Amino acid sequence: MSSRTRIPASLCTLVTLGMLAAGCASSPTENDSEESPERAEYDPLEPLNRSMYVFHDTVDRFTLRPIARGYKSVMPEFARRGVTNFSRNLFTPRSAGNNFLQGKPGRGFTDLGRFLLNSTFGLAGLLDIATAEGIPEYDEDFGQTLAVWGLPEGPYLFIPFLGPNTLLDAVSIPVDIYSDPLIHYDNSSVRDKIYGIRFIDLRMRLLTAETLLEDSKDPYLTIRESYLQNRRFQVYDGNPPSTDEEEDLFDEFFEEE
Repeated sequence: MSSRTRIPASLCTLVTLGMLAAGCASSPTENDSEESPERAEYDPLEPLNRSMYVFHDTVDRFTLRPIARGYKSVMPEFARRGVTNFSRNLFTPRSAGNNFLQGKPGRGFTDLGRFLLNSTFGLAGLLDIATAEGIPEYDEDFGQTLAVWGLPEGPYLFIPFLGPNTLLDAVSIPVDIYSDPLIHYDNSSVRDKIYGIRFIDLRMRLLTAETLLEDSKDPYLTIRESYLQNRRFQVYDGNPPSTDEEEDLFDEFFEEE
């Protein structure tokens, strides 16, 4: 998730290490589907990941979800939009830096232009002037940069309160935290309140996706496959390469021709 603070990062590290240590001792659960052995290549910790998901979903159902719904019903739409714009604007410098690291200077300068425009004429980012002016928005993080550099994504991990990740994304979290301008704001009282509001706003925006999970026979699989597919889409800027299976089909076709 985008709203990663210093405390969740520490929890993320502890949870990840615990998952890796406990993975060898975990036995398949009744929820595991028959296809689990085929998926072991990218989800070898599926039994433990499922346990983490159940824990996350239980806590979320009784705490975060009601708070997010209350926030949505109490806060006017224009105020919620302002919070969302402000949060997204703060992540723009991070996106710019990662675009430069990925060898995409054009996108990097576009991100910087968005940040300057929204931070000034957009009242510290409360108004998204850049989008209204037709300036494209990018969302690059250090996990995507590491993937572009060729590092393997590693096993799939579900981390409570941070959601779906890969091992590569998990280890990149500290860099994403440090590249957030808010973390460098000295007034911890104000900073923590902004983090709290930003987290609630993010959870509120996820409410619309819950209908897909309600119709799913296996929400864990739905979340995992959707995340991995979308993550691959992000890494390749919307144009992922063909899979090996697709390439084999094309090769067989041209050989026959």
